[in-house]
Amino acid sequence: MNPSSVGMRPQPSASYSLTIRITYPNHPGMLGQVTTAIGEEGGDIGAVDLIGVQGGIITRDITVACRDEAHGDAIVRRLSAVPGVHVRAVSDRTFLVHLGGKIEVVPKTPVKTRDDLSMVYTPGVARVCTAIAADPAKAWALTIKKNTVAVVSDGTAVLGLGDIGPLAAAPVMEGKAMIFKAFAGVDAFPICLATKDPDEIVATVQRIAPIFGGINLEDIAAPKCFDIEERLRHSLDIPVMHDDQHGTAVVVLAALKNALKVVGKSLASAKIVINGSGASGMATAKILALAGAQQLILCDTAGAIYRGREVNMNRYKEAIARTTNPNGERGTLREVLRGADVFIGLSAPGVVTPDDIRAMAPDPVVFAMANPIPEVMPELIQGIARVIATGRSDYPNQINNSLGFPGIFRGALDVHAMDINEAMKLAAADAIASLVSDDELSEEYIVPSMFDRRVVEAVAEATRTAAIATGVARKVPH
Repeated sequence: MNPSSVGMRPQPSASYSLTIRITYPNHPGMLGQVTTAIGEEGGDIGAVDLIGVQGGIITRDITVACRDEAHGDAIVRRLSAVPGVHVRAVSDRTFLVHLGGKIEVVPKTPVKTRDDLSMVYTPGVARVCTAIAADPAKAWALTIKKNTVAVVSDGTAVLGLGDIGPLAAAPVMEGKAMIFKAFAGVDAFPICLATKDPDEIVATVQRIAPIFGGINLEDIAAPKCFDIEERLRHSLDIPVMHDDQHGTAVVVLAALKNALKVVGKSLASAKIVINGSGASGMATAKILALAGAQQLILCDTAGAIYRGREVNMNRYKEAIARTTNPNGERGTLREVLRGADVFIGLSAPGVVTPDDIRAMAPDPVVFAMANPIPEVMPELIQGIARVIATGRSDYPNQINNSLGFPGIFRGALDVHAMDINEAMKLAAADAIASLVSDDELSEEYIVPSMFDRRVVEAVAEATRTAAIATGVARKVPH
């Protein structure tokens, strides 16, 4: 299905917003012509700012949200065609916020005098170095290690863009670092590696690990991401988490627990079909099984994954086949989706239709999480699916891993954890789900907003508690 077809086009959003500077004669009705042209072209007008009036000519900046770059170009052409209107400049607001990068390093202590310099650097710093050499554990108190995470990527699986390389991946890693700081007070730094070789990635992370309190792996393609994470978890004494796997899985579990409450079904008895066998699909299947899901089927482009399948398999799919699909169902996604209670899409746009959802069990739950275009657009299944969630911010029930990873790492850092284990992830999911009370729970509210300030502290507290209970915490807060 073509994503540009009717019902599949994204809505205008700030991610494709423009500031368009125009001039036009100071005549009555001109501004109305301008706004009408934008509206007829499908643009969503935000601010309309008067810049100045000179010689009977008005200059204005108009902020317009668009669907995509092509839509923005169409709006600019339409404005240029309005008699008397001249487009003087067009600024892409998203590019503007990235100018010069989005993060910086700021000293915590001012260096204004010789005394300052002698303490933060030579000669005073030598005594601190000696103390750490004598007792490496003091690095948690005397360096940035206690609050710093490396966001590591090779740029091979960036958002929906695929393998775009380490340099092009940098804006995403910077954004991740911003979220760490803004939501959880964690200092994070992007590390984009100029290699796709798993051995080199593992070795590089091992070598830079001493200064960090945790490693957040990001946008590394499957299946190598599984091996990289596993090797780093076993070789490092700090927490390592591939967020595309586990951050997504944690939030899906939280959302699904609440969605099943809405429809009066249980995780143990619900038939759950997951489409997508990449990083997030595999991890989601594993955490749902760990949480008690028993009727779970994972699909890829070759259809249902089952024990003994030989087409399009690898050792990770073979392992998941041994613990899912207990009835050995075979066939296409459409075929195994019949009668299912839950569809979780972690795959590609347009892979299911309203008829596919209609063939599910009564009161189906649909998590269509491909970005930016979901597996099926919510508008097309209103009245068919009982609960609908996406990964997007412009629909209810946004399932976003930002609900999970800031608090998970906050909690892990607080107790100087050696790992982020399954108990910590399950606890984080329970914490997220618990923030939506039974009185608040509804078809359009199954997870809290990522801007709900309770989320990070609840997830951090649950993560800390689980880390202590499972023996991976070096420090127990008093």
